[in-house]
Amino acid sequence: MSDRVLIVGCGDTGRRVLSRLVANGAAVTGLVRTPESAALVRALGGQAQAADLDQSLPPIAPADLVFYFAPPPRQGVVDTRLRNFLLHLEKQPPRRLVYISTSGVYGECNGAWVDESQPVNPQTDRAKRRVDAEQCLLAWGGPWVILRAPGIYGPGRLPLDKVRTGEPVLRDEDCGWSNRIHIEDLASAALLASRDGSAQVIYNVSDGNPTKMAAYYASIADLLGVAPPPQIDWATAELEFSAMRLSFLAESRRLVNRRITETLGLRLRYADLREGLAASLGEG
Repeated sequence: MSDRVLIVGCGDTGRRVLSRLVANGAAVTGLVRTPESAALVRALGGQAQAADLDQSLPPIAPADLVFYFAPPPRQGVVDTRLRNFLLHLEKQPPRRLVYISTSGVYGECNGAWVDESQPVNPQTDRAKRRVDAEQCLLAWGGPWVILRAPGIYGPGRLPLDKVRTGEPVLRDEDCGWSNRIHIEDLASAALLASRDGSAQVIYNVSDGNPTKMAAYYASIADLLGVAPPPQIDWATAELEFSAMRLSFLAESRRLVNRRITETLGLRLRYADLREGLAASLGEG
């Protein structure tokens, strides 16, 4: 593999993609903000370049392929970071850019099954920032692929302390449907998307098996050998949960993943949530 690859944002997902690319012989550069992130990138065999997406960017070597995994700013409804980076790409556009967005762009769907044709309807500022990013890619006009991911789980990404301490969860009667993807499957989807011949296409990246939140926590509790967390109603949750947590629970949708499994050909390693949770605990 002779592609020059740039990964913007080398967190958990970015490093998993980086390690697979390096194993296939790609020359990979990770654009990172901290010395700690740079050290992790180099330990996996990549090159690291320091840059702050909130500031003017230094010169960046041209890349054939770009993975953009950096999160938007924490405030506002505009992704100023992606806007800043796209200015850089105007001078040296890649062959393809893979962007991880969120299924939160769909907003409240009242539990309906949602495919990629569903109009976006963001309800929160964090979802509005992602819609802004998607619209910026559309305006940029380059060969992009957008992966709309739901809740990402995996080693080190489970609410183990909350389950062990018996922190309450919203009861199923008051809770909408939530969707998930194991981080290894998300990394696989990103790599497949980078080789996709289609330009400007959107994929839902989900395991295709939505659950209610109480069932999710109960599965973790069962694997840990502890009692499932107590369940509370919505009125009590409004008193005990943070505004951000409530905003997640207020939306309900079930993602259709047919396009990424059948059209793109993603073979999910963890289509079964319980298997994914068990593997996550084994690695954690």
